[in-house]
Amino acid sequence: MKILVLGLGNELLSDDGVGVLAARALREELGGSADVVDTSLSGLALLDFFDGYDKAILIDAVQTKRCPPGTVIELTPADLSAVVAPSPHYAGLPELLDLAGRLEMDFPDEIRIFAVEVSDPHTIGGAVSDPVRRSVGEVAERVRSQVRLWREERVHA
Repeated sequence: MKILVLGLGNELLSDDGVGVLAARALREELGGSADVVDTSLSGLALLDFFDGYDKAILIDAVQTKRCPPGTVIELTPADLSAVVAPSPHYAGLPELLDLAGRLEMDFPDEIRIFAVEVSDPHTIGGAVSDPVRRSVGEVAERVRSQVRLWREERVHA
């Protein structure tokens, strides 16, 4: 079973880099059980990252203003709504899944999203806020647990 852990974000934009930070914290530890990648790419540029994987975990920043900064929210693609955007650059995961299906790509059959509520994903050159920085450990633990669960399910299948 091939598992992808994909940390998304831009380290130059304050809290937006949390997915990248979490992926880097996990890279060595998960080396043999999952491929861990971090990127600042978005939209349709992410399509190739998923190709050939059975399972995938995304780690990204989110700003809903419904939770305190640093809150880790677990989602699946079914929890997301389609993106109405002026450009394919802004395509979200639902659009990627649809396109992968239309192209008959070998895409993961299960995707988990660990989104961290952030307070400032826009300030260029801004530091990651303390609550978001502290959430990296929780995100890492939840990702490790999900990877273990998928590996155990495979053994018992």
